[in-house]
Amino acid sequence: MVDFIWLVIALPLLGAVGLLFFGRPLARRFGEPGAGWVASATVIASFVIALVAAIDFFRGGGGAEPHRILLFEWIPGLGIDFELLWDPLSALMTLVVTGVGALIHVYSIGYMRGDPGYLRFFSYLNFFVVSMLTLVLGDNFAVLFLGWELVGLSSYLLISFWFEKPPAAAAGKKAFVVNRIGDFGFLVALMMIFVTFGSLNFSEVFEQAPALLSDGGITVTVITLLLLAGAAGKSAQLPLYVWLPDAMEGPTPVSALIHAATMVTAGVYMVARTGVLFELAPVSAAVVATVGAVTALFAATVAVGQRDIKRILAYSTISQLGYMFLGVGVAAYAAGMFHLMTHAFFKSLLFLGAGSVIHAVAGEQSVWKMGGLRRLLPVTYGTMLVGWLAISGIPPLSGFWSKDEILAATYTKGGWYVALWGIGVVTAGLTAFYMSRLIFLTFWGESRWDEGIEPHEAPAVMTRPLIGLAALAAVGGLLNTPWKPVVEHFLEPAFEGMQQASLPEGATPWLLALISIGAALVGILYAYHRYVEATLPDESTAVWSLLEEGYHVDDLYGAALVLPGKRLAEVAAFQADVKVVDGTVNGVGAMVKEAAARLKPLQSGWVRSYGAAILFGAVGVLLILLVRGGGL
Repeated sequence: MVDFIWLVIALPLLGAVGLLFFGRPLARRFGEPGAGWVASATVIASFVIALVAAIDFFRGGGGAEPHRILLFEWIPGLGIDFELLWDPLSALMTLVVTGVGALIHVYSIGYMRGDPGYLRFFSYLNFFVVSMLTLVLGDNFAVLFLGWELVGLSSYLLISFWFEKPPAAAAGKKAFVVNRIGDFGFLVALMMIFVTFGSLNFSEVFEQAPALLSDGGITVTVITLLLLAGAAGKSAQLPLYVWLPDAMEGPTPVSALIHAATMVTAGVYMVARTGVLFELAPVSAAVVATVGAVTALFAATVAVGQRDIKRILAYSTISQLGYMFLGVGVAAYAAGMFHLMTHAFFKSLLFLGAGSVIHAVAGEQSVWKMGGLRRLLPVTYGTMLVGWLAISGIPPLSGFWSKDEILAATYTKGGWYVALWGIGVVTAGLTAFYMSRLIFLTFWGESRWDEGIEPHEAPAVMTRPLIGLAALAAVGGLLNTPWKPVVEHFLEPAFEGMQQASLPEGATPWLLALISIGAALVGILYAYHRYVEATLPDESTAVWSLLEEGYHVDDLYGAALVLPGKRLAEVAAFQADVKVVDGTVNGVGAMVKEAAARLKPLQSGWVRSYGAAILFGAVGVLLILLVRGGGL
């Protein structure tokens, strides 16, 4: 089955192309949902193939060796082939992308029903899955970068799916431009890697790295920091996080797919994949961990002040990605990837649950215009409770096991990392608070929705994926406990030979877990007192407005970067282009025209004039020849 792993990419690609060109006959024959089911079936089939192909990794032993599948020669002159790598790390990512992606596809069948762009949506959704699978399955930096850029393109298409709405169109462009900034750093890093190693193949680069790069040297530090720039853009870390909150303008299933299970985790995956390089650059690794911790805290504080249910989850995603960067930054690669997996479960659940709520209240997204929905939306409420407790870090749900393993590994490194651990604990308390705020304002208390709205539960095609994701969010953490670290053993061959972070021993891990749980309980209890027991507070003060506006970082970027860029573009377009470039071209044209006007009288049309000109010319040439030859 491993030799046919290319089908994992080919099937969704066939679905994307087929729906784009032949979707209308299919819709006429089987109805609108038929196209959605075709798209979903391709991703489900990819998941099944990946699951069967990963059986050897679950068994361990000799069968856990990585496999390379050559599809074709791509750039022979540079020795670059289009080759796929099937190892535990790519297998885990493939299972997450196709597994969670399949549930989101099925959910979208009901969510997008009646939309004029139904066929186009599922074609784009399939194409996005293709892009992400190309990224995680590539066996060299070139294929990875191809998938990296295709993810950027497909995310642009999905975020701006409702392009007739100016905010959606602007959000798509913003995501595309901000990612280009990070991608520039990534591309320069790839150039440096090729110059240094003469290859972009993972195996060759990682095998030669210890010999060709000095530990802590300038070259490896610059390369890894540039890789971090690319990762920060794709995974929405400081300072390149600003595109992700605006990306909520896309359909809710897009948010669940892109911002929970796929695109935003690409940066985490890339850092884990290049862990050999970061191991040789301790400064860069420390920067990764610090950026992750600071981003986690920053985004959590902003999430506290949001009113839009999707923007709360958007900033929550940025914060949770910070935890993942903290994990891979302290070399706890298995823990970071484990949190990536559990986050895909509970954050997809929360996004899709939010979509169900929005669907129920006629498109309203402000949690202050909801309330009292728990009796009207029992399935949505029950499943979102699981997601709420999971992301809050309440045991035994999945978020507790993955987040606390990262925090424990961070604490064990000592020194500066203890401060990062403290930031992680504070962030855990804030996470529990803002997620409790979301649940209480949405489902508890009195109804606050507008007149004429009659909330109702979503159809089964939407609630069943919620139930599936809730089950994964509830029990997924048990795949990697201190007593049975299944995920850690599964990923072990992918990180063989690398020095991974150690975990504390004795009573220390239990004490750290109790501190983390205590922070979460404080956040939940305070939110319960503030939004349930007491009268709803006034959150229109200056402090809450500052949080809701995200500390005005967008305004700062606008004033410092966007506005000067616009001014420069205006000067280039209306001064340099019009007056200099166009002026030069027009001036040359005017000179030619003037010269033609002066020479025009010579073309009189009289034969005798031409004869006289030929005679005088011949005499002139003859005189010149005689003078030069000494004949005169």
